[in-house]
Formats: sequence, structure tokens, C-alpha cells
Amino acid sequence: MLNLWTFIFLCFLHLSSFNTVFFLFKENCNFRTMQVVLGGVGDSLVSENPFTPKASVIRYWNKEIRREITKTHFLLSKVSPLTAVDSASFSKLAAQNDLASHLPSFCSSAKLFCFPDLSPSLEKHPKDERFAVYSNMNFSNYGTDRLAGVDSFKNYSEDSNIVVDSFHRYSRDSTGHKEQFANYASEGNVVDQNFHSYAASATGGSGNFNNYNREVNNPNLRFSSYGDDSNGHGQTFKQYTENANAGNGQSFSSYGKNGNGVPNDFSSYGKGANVIGSGFSGYGEAANGANDSFTSYGFDSNAPQNTFKSYGDGGNAAVNTFSSYRDQSNVGDDSFQSYAKNSNGEKVDFSNYGQSFNEGTDKFTGYGQGAVGQSIGFKIYGRNSTFKDYAKKEGIVFGRYNNGSSSETAQVKGGSSAVNKWVEPGKFFREKLLKQGTVMPMPDIKDKMPVRSFLPRTIVSKLPFSSSKIGELKRIFHAGDNSTLETVMLDALKECERAPSPGETKRCVGSAEDMIDFATSVLGRNVEVRTTENVKGSKQNIKIGSVKGIDGGKVTKSVSCHQSLYPYLLYYCHSVPEVRVYEADILDPKSLEKINHGVAICHLDTSSWSSNHGAFLALGSGPGRIEVCHWIFENDMTWTISDS
Repeated sequence: MLNLWTFIFLCFLHLSSFNTVFFLFKENCNFRTMQVVLGGVGDSLVSENPFTPKASVIRYWNKEIRREITKTHFLLSKVSPLTAVDSASFSKLAAQNDLASHLPSFCSSAKLFCFPDLSPSLEKHPKDERFAVYSNMNFSNYGTDRLAGVDSFKNYSEDSNIVVDSFHRYSRDSTGHKEQFANYASEGNVVDQNFHSYAASATGGSGNFNNYNREVNNPNLRFSSYGDDSNGHGQTFKQYTENANAGNGQSFSSYGKNGNGVPNDFSSYGKGANVIGSGFSGYGEAANGANDSFTSYGFDSNAPQNTFKSYGDGGNAAVNTFSSYRDQSNVGDDSFQSYAKNSNGEKVDFSNYGQSFNEGTDKFTGYGQGAVGQSIGFKIYGRNSTFKDYAKKEGIVFGRYNNGSSSETAQVKGGSSAVNKWVEPGKFFREKLLKQGTVMPMPDIKDKMPVRSFLPRTIVSKLPFSSSKIGELKRIFHAGDNSTLETVMLDALKECERAPSPGETKRCVGSAEDMIDFATSVLGRNVEVRTTENVKGSKQNIKIGSVKGIDGGKVTKSVSCHQSLYPYLLYYCHSVPEVRVYEADILDPKSLEKINHGVAICHLDTSSWSSNHGAFLALGSGPGRIEVCHWIFENDMTWTISDS
């Protein structure tokens, strides 16, 4: 039996790196059953070092919760992988406000979600290039003064988790130089790309974005001063951000400013996307003979949000066509502020614009104000639009404008059959389906967020966590102004700071200890935490096997925890009144083989939910009239009072 002084001496040896010392605590922090194993490099770790974050969480669980945690418990897979030494070192740096200077090693060691720091590229590319396998690059002054030639970005950054690329002064002052972006960053997760002063003062040539950022999660693409002062350097955006999900979308700032004869074609831009925003600020300002075409822009998408601010301001003889723009979309909001203001001979045609099957909102403020010789046509334009300070003069024609009348409303496509097209089958269901033998669709429950870990409480407690401290957070995590990472952090912080809904108790947690504290504060110490076992059965029909109601199937309390996108693993945990929680075996409907073990929660009180909630779109009815059930997705979890 080792006494305390022997233990301290061995700790000293460990921290002094003279030997590798491993400890095993079999009973919290006492030393009665401590086992010590000395070994050299390469020896297997036969027990958990008691100073690691994982060992600390195990002890904390066993102290705060009545039932001991098992070594294979899924919650432990989310605990920080930091070693004891690294944990102490980074905790000290956090206390000294010096983590920022060690961010790369901190992110790597702690398994965090961080963007790479891109240094300027010094590579020389004097001739045509085909970029097929590059990712996370800074193309600075690339293609400057190039004469003709083609640069091809094909399958660039494809299927990557975090894509960060910067094109700074790319193709500036070039003549007849073509750029082709095909299948660029397709199927990526969290994409951040910056095109700054791209093709400025270029003559001729073209840029082609084909299948760019297709099926991307959280895209953030910034085109700043793109094509400024260029002459005939056209751009084509075809199937751009198609089927993309959430994110800021795209920002076009001073795009084509002072350009001459610059044609831009947006075809199937944002088609089928989910909650994508695009901002066109100062686009085509003071341009001459610009020709922009938006065909099927935002078509068949869910809640697109597009802002055109000072678009074409002061332009000369520009032609803009919006054809089937936001057609067949769900809701959506567009804002045209000072569009074509002070322009000369501007021609704008809106055809089948805003024909969404659920009403969107369009605002035209100062549109065409001060313009000379303009021609603006609205043909079969969607309803629920506001024209404020719209220039009331000749040259503006409204044809078959859907302004809420019953006859024109019938022109809107989709109807009731389209009302739930944006709610995945099986995402929400009624409680009566949770019985043995039911065949039902299961949604995609796969976790689509970047893999991250909790931080130890000793570190996370020293970091700021407030939208008012976003400047400090940006410094720590090296987030640039208006970057994707800044938006990601602000979105999470604002959701955490949002006032709780009626009857809701909520808290955001960045450590396992904080999650345990919140769950036990709501439910007491006799608790269990559950999640769906795996993702098998996703996006297909399943058959329900044996079903068990937690807490005897009675109306009970629970604490559900859902991931939020943030540099470290962050959960939005909340408790809502009146729920029932179930466990169910999930079977293959043909072979009847068990493929999964699911956890589902049924909300019995939906009276405070929005009438536009996806559950009511999918199931019909409205707030407070029906119960709504859903599965617990991969890496989410729900805490309940223990059955035993």
C-alpha cells in the first residue's frame, strides 16, 4: 500500500518527465485502491491518469449522480482529450489571457473547431494551372497582369470539413484571362471564402462558377470589390450554393463597381437551399452597360433572404433580369434599397418573381429614385410586397401583380401539397406511432457538425462567453471581421442569451461538469442520460420494435441537450414542461433485424410554439392542439429521472 508521500513523490517524477507514471483511482479521490504502473515510452496505458479531464469528469459524475458512470458511457467520448500536463498548461494560459498566441496547438490538442490561419501565398504560377487537390489556401496577387490563359479549380476543397480560402487581388489587371471554378468546395461543412479585389481592372476574359459550394453546410462567401473597374470580364454563377444549408450565404460588396460592359449570369443560384442569405451592396455601382441575369435564383428554396442595397446606383444603360426569382420557395424575404437610384437608361425586368407558396416579404425602398429613362417591368410578381418611395413615373409597368386578391393568389404554385416539402419525412410524428409494428420514415439523424470536444471546466470558466465580449472572443480564436467564425460565435451566443420560452428552463454548457450541474439542478441526483445508439435507419423506412416508456410512460421532466456550432463543444440544454420519453428498438422493415435503439421525446404542451413551426407544417393542426414527437439525433441527448 502506497502512502500519500510516496504518491506525491511519484507525481513529481511524472511532472518532471523522469518517468511515465500512470495512476488508477478505483474510488473517487481516496488512495485506498490506487494502482501505480511505471513504464517507458511505448508501454500501454493500463489505467486512467487521475489528473486528466476525463478522470476529473468521472469523479465529478460519481460524486454528483447516484449511479456510477461506466467507462464506455457515450458522454465520456465528448470529454476533452487533453493530457494532464496540457490541461494544466492551457488553463494557465487562459488565466493569463494568452491562449490566442498558442491557438493552433490548443485547437489541435483539445480537438476544437478552429479556422486555419492563412498566410499569404508566395507561390509563382506564371502559366495555366489546374488546381485539383488544393484546400485552405491564400491566393494573393495570383494571375496579376496575366495575358490570356485559363486557371481551372476543379474538385477543389471537395468534401472537406472546414474550407477556408482567400483570393486577394486575383487576376488583377489581366487581359483575356479565364477562371473556372467547377465542383469547388462541394459537400463541405462550414465554408469560408473571400474574393477581394478579384479581377479588378481586368479586360476581357471570364469567371465561371459551376457547381460552386453545392450541398454545403454553413457557407459564407464574400466578394468584395470583385471586378471593380473591369472591362468586359463577365462572370457566370451556375448551380451556385445549390442545396446548401443555412449560413450567411454570399456577400457581394462593390461588385462590378465602375465596370464597363460586364455581363453577370446567376443561373440556378441558391436553388433548393435552406435559409440562405445573399447581400448585394453597391453591386454594379456607376457601371456602364452592365448586364445581369438572375434566372431561377433562390428557386425552390426555403426562407431565402436577399438584400440589394444601392445595386446599380448611378449605372448607365444597365440591363437586369430577374426570371423565376424565388419561384416556388417557402416564405423568403428580399429587400431592394435604392436599387437603380440615379441611373441612366436602366432596364429591369421581374418575371415570375417571388411566386412562393408561402408568403414572403419584398420591400422596395427608394427603388429607381432619381433615375432617367428607366424601364422596369413586374410580370406575375408575388404578393405581400411593399413599394415605399417608389418613383411614380413613366417606365414602370405592373402586369398580373399578385397583390393578395383571391384570383391572383391562385397563381401561386405549390398549394397545400407543397406546404411540408421543407420538413423532412419523419422529423416530427404523433405519439400514437410509437408502438410495436409501426412502419414509419426516419429522418436523417446524422450529426452534420464538425467534431469537437468539451473543454475542461478549469479552462472554459476562464473564457468570455457573451455577445458583448465578441471582440475578445475573436482575438482568442483568430476570427476576422465579418468572418464565418465571427458569425458562428455570435449566433450561438445570441441563442444562449435569448430569453427562455414560457415554461422553459435553459442553459448553455461547454463542459461536462456544467451539463451535469444543470441536469441535476432540474431533475435531482437520480438521473440517467440517453441518446439514440447510432444513425442506422436514417432517411429510410423503419419498423418499430419493442417500446419502453421512461418513468413508466408517465408525463415526466426531462433535460434535452442539443449541439450549437461553436469552437468548442457547446450544448444548448433546456427543460420544457409536460413530456414523455421513450426508448424503442428500430428494425429493418424487410429483414426485421434490429439495426438501432432510438430515443424519442414527445412534447405534450405545444401551446407556446409558433404556428409556422415545422411540426405543424408537417403534421397539420396548430399550437396547443396536438402533441409532437421527434427522435433524439446523433450526439444530442436527453436526461431523465432514473427508472431504477
